[in-house]
This record gives sequence, structure tokens and C-alpha cells, in this order.
Amino acid sequence: MVNRELYTNIQEDWDNKKAIVLTGARQVGKTTLITQLVENKNVLLLNGDDPQTRLNFANADFNYLKNATADYDVIVIDEAQRIENIGIAVKMLIDAKFGKQFILTGSSSLELGDSLNEPLTGRKWEHLMYPLSWKEIREHYGFVEATNRLEEFMIYGMYPEVVTENRKQKILLQLSGSYLYKDVLELVNIKKPDLLLKLLNALALQVGSEVSYNELSKILAVDRMTVINYIDLLEKAYVIFRLYPFSTNQRNEITSKPKVYFYDNGIRNAIIGQFNPLNSRQDRGALFENFIISEKIKRLSYDGFYGKIHFWRNTQKAEIDFLEIIENQISVYEIKYSPKKKVIFTKSFTEKYNPAREIVINKDNFWEYL
Repeated sequence: MVNRELYTNIQEDWDNKKAIVLTGARQVGKTTLITQLVENKNVLLLNGDDPQTRLNFANADFNYLKNATADYDVIVIDEAQRIENIGIAVKMLIDAKFGKQFILTGSSSLELGDSLNEPLTGRKWEHLMYPLSWKEIREHYGFVEATNRLEEFMIYGMYPEVVTENRKQKILLQLSGSYLYKDVLELVNIKKPDLLLKLLNALALQVGSEVSYNELSKILAVDRMTVINYIDLLEKAYVIFRLYPFSTNQRNEITSKPKVYFYDNGIRNAIIGQFNPLNSRQDRGALFENFIISEKIKRLSYDGFYGKIHFWRNTQKAEIDFLEIIENQISVYEIKYSPKKKVIFTKSFTEKYNPAREIVINKDNFWEYL
């Protein structure tokens, strides 16, 4: 079993005074992590996917809640967003100060946020769980094996079951279906499911490129707002994420179009049905970029530096692949799979912003920066 970084982070927040909210896509390992966290503890395990649980706890009064949880020290509510008004119920029990630890999980922020954010304001610690991180894999398998498997991770991604099992393509195809139909289509009234699939395919084919909502709307023959709304849904379901441009409102800097990446390379490749080896692929540069950017997102998130990553481009098409801002210091990165490619950082950025570090990441040194 691969040890997860969030184990320590969540243990630090274990204080019985606030609920622990753990989100992340299905199959990233939330259940396994919680099993470790509550080992040898007196636990009530509730599942929001169970109709009887939803019936019992939706709109339950305080006395029912008090008695239902009285004999337990830890109450785990899996898929909490499926239970109506669960945030209000947990708030009442936390405010009663019975000394119980609540853990709520959800595989999408689509409804979990709406049902929990307001009632649990100031009463929750939030954690987002990703597929396995490079650091977790390196510590489990050792440096040599982990680096030798880079191509595998670029093609098949880093979901726990995919990393540890042999039937990688079959698992990924099932997993990508679960992503789409259970976490997006069921939770939101999607009127055009085929459109969602076409949009995903279009995004997968231009991963790492700037996304034009207008161009996508023309390709898909729908209005611009529908495209934006569907991308927002996919982001909330932890399928994709947007990287926004960095700008200080200079006239020549690009400020509007984001780039879109997938949280996992394997999901991206499953959507387009391509699992060919790297030496026969035209998109290996894009795959390496998606791998590095998604790993950077994990690293910054687990280390507590949220949302400080961007790309940069100006109207003269000078570009920085990505930059991170930590403690007001800017580090800039160029991502090139081949170490033989010569990289010169654009002066139009470095002279204006004076970055603290200029780093080229390639397949021979990537591990130094993750």
C-alpha cells in the first residue's frame, strides 16, 4: 500500500472541533486513506450512496442525530453531498460539542460545496486528494524504479489501481466512464451528454494549449456560455483544471484565454483512446507538460501553496510554460521532454519581472522539481 501525503496533513487537523472534508475524484484512494486514519477507533460509517442512509439522515432532527451517533467517536460520511442538508446536521452536532470527529468525503465539489460551505463555515478543514503523486510513488518504489517508469506514468497516469495492476487500459476505460457518468451527469442536469463527451475529446486533443471558448462553441455548434458551463462542471468533478495567464495589465500581455490540463494523463489518453508508446507519438511533449503541470499542482496543494501557478504569453507570442509565485518570489519554468532542446527564457518577461529562478525541466531532471 502506497503511503499518502494527506495522511499526515489530516492527522494534524484531527481535533474534534471541526469536520474534516476530504474531496477528490473516485478511485483516488479516499476510502483507503480513511480506513488507515480510523484504524482502532470506534467508527460509524455512513454512505450517501445508500438510499436508506439518505432517507434516515436527510432533514433529521437533533434528537435523532444525537442518538444515531451517540455510541461512536468518529463519524465518517462517504459521498456526503448525496444526503440532503447534511451540512446543517453536522453543524448541529459539532456545535453541541460532543467531542466527536466528523469526516465527510465527496467525489465532486459540484454539490458538496453548496451543501457544506455555508453551514460549516469556520467548522471544517478541507483537503483535496489527487491520484498518486510523484513523491508518493518515489517513496514507495524507490528512486530508480520510479524514474524508470516515467513513460508508463505519462501514458497510463497515476491512479492507485492503475499503478499497481497490470490491466491498465481496461481500468482506465472503466474509470473514465465513471468520471463522466456518475460524477457529472448524475449530479447535474446535463441536457446534452453527447456534447460533454465531444468537449472532453476536444480538450484532450489540445491539452496544454490556450483554449478559446468561442472556437470550441463553433466546433461543437453550441453557444459560448454552454461551453464555459460544461468546462466548469468538468473542473468541479476533478477531470480537468484551468491554468490562467499571469499579467500585470500590460498592454501586450495575454490576459483572457486559459490553458486546460487533465489531473491525470491516463484519463486524458483513455478519452482519446491512445495508449501507444512514446516513441510513436506526436504528442509526447504535450503528455510530458501535462504530467509536470499536474504534479506541480499536487505538490503545491499538499505543501499548502494553493493557486499560485500560471503561464505567461504576450502578443508577440513570447511565452513562459509556467511560473509559480511563492512568498512573492517568481520562479519560471520551461518544460521540454528532450534534454537536447535548447531553451532561452524570453527577455521580455525576465527583464520586467526579474524571476528568482529560471528552470528547464526535462525527462532527465524532472524529479528534482516535484
